[in-house]
Amino acid sequence: MPLKIIKIILALLTAVIVLFAFWFSLEFYLPAKNGPQEILLEIKRGEKVSDIAQSLKENQIIRKKWPFILGYKIFYASQTLKAGEYKFHLPLSPKQVLKIIIQGKIYLHPVTIPEGLTLKEIGRYLASHHLVTEKDFMEAASNPQPIAAWDKEAFNLEGYLFPDTYRLPKGITTSQIVKAMVSQFKKTFNPQMRTRTHQLGMTIRQVVTLASLIEKETSIREEKKLISAVFHNRLSRGMKLDCDPTIIYALKQAGRLTGRLRWKDLKLNSPYNTYLFPGLPPSPICNPGLDSLQAALYPVSQSFLYFVSKNDGSHYFSRTLKEHLKAVRKYQK
Repeated sequence: MPLKIIKIILALLTAVIVLFAFWFSLEFYLPAKNGPQEILLEIKRGEKVSDIAQSLKENQIIRKKWPFILGYKIFYASQTLKAGEYKFHLPLSPKQVLKIIIQGKIYLHPVTIPEGLTLKEIGRYLASHHLVTEKDFMEAASNPQPIAAWDKEAFNLEGYLFPDTYRLPKGITTSQIVKAMVSQFKKTFNPQMRTRTHQLGMTIRQVVTLASLIEKETSIREEKKLISAVFHNRLSRGMKLDCDPTIIYALKQAGRLTGRLRWKDLKLNSPYNTYLFPGLPPSPICNPGLDSLQAALYPVSQSFLYFVSKNDGSHYFSRTLKEHLKAVRKYQK
C-alpha cells in the first residue's frame, strides 16, 4: 500500500479518534440539560455497571448509558461502585454521578426524635417513618447492654435514647439506630455532668430518672430548674414527689390509661406511684432532653416545695402548703 494512502488512513483515524474523544468529553463532563431537581435512587448490592447505568438513565439522572460505562472503565475501573440510596441534585454530569457513587455519598434521612417520648412512643415514631418495625425496636430497646457500663440496674434503655436529630441511611438496622441514640446520650452526658452527679451524691440512673420527671412536668425551659428545685427539696426532706406523670407512665405500661387522671388512680399500687411511695420511681419514665438533664443536675437555689399548673402551660410555685392550696383553688377551680 502506498505511503500516501497509509498517511491518509492514519490522518482519518486520528481525526476520528479526536472527534470521538471530543464527543466523549462533551457527554462525560457536561451535565445533562435538565432543570434543577432532586432524585432518590437506590443502588442494590451486586448490581453491575451496566445495570446501574440503565437505572440512572431510566430515572433521567444521565441521558445516555455509554459515557457513564466508558468513563468508569477508563478512569475508575479499579474502584467499587458502592451500594446504597443516593440523592442526586440535578443537573449532574456522568462523571459527577460516578464520583458520588464511588465515594459512597449515600443519602442520610434526617429524623428528629422529640424530647420526652417513651420507648414505645419512639418505636411508633420510627415505624411511621418506615425505618423500623415497632416490634423490632422494642426488642432492641429492651436490651440494656449498650448502657450496662453506666447503669448496672437498667432493665431496658428507657431514659438513655437521647432525643436529637439523627441522619440515618436506608437499610440501617434497628440495633444500629438504638446504639446511635445511646451513644449520643453518652456523648451529651459529658465528664462535667458526671462529676456533678457524683457531687450531688446521685447515680446517673437517678439523675436521668429525675430529668425524665422534669421533662414530663414542663416544656418551658425557664421552669425546669424550678421544678428540679421542688423535687430536690422534697427528696432531701423525705417527702413524696406527688408527680402525676409517674402514675400516667404506670397506667400506660399496664394499658389502663383512659384519659385524665382520676382520684382512684392516685391509689394505684405501683412502684411508679409517687403519691404512695417516697423517693424516685424505679426507672426513667421517658427519654429526657439536655435541658431537663441539666436542670436535674443544677436546680435553682429556692425553697419551693409545691407547684401547680396555671392551665396555660406554666406553673405557680409555693413554699408552704397553705400558699399551695390557695394557688390550687385559684388555678384549678
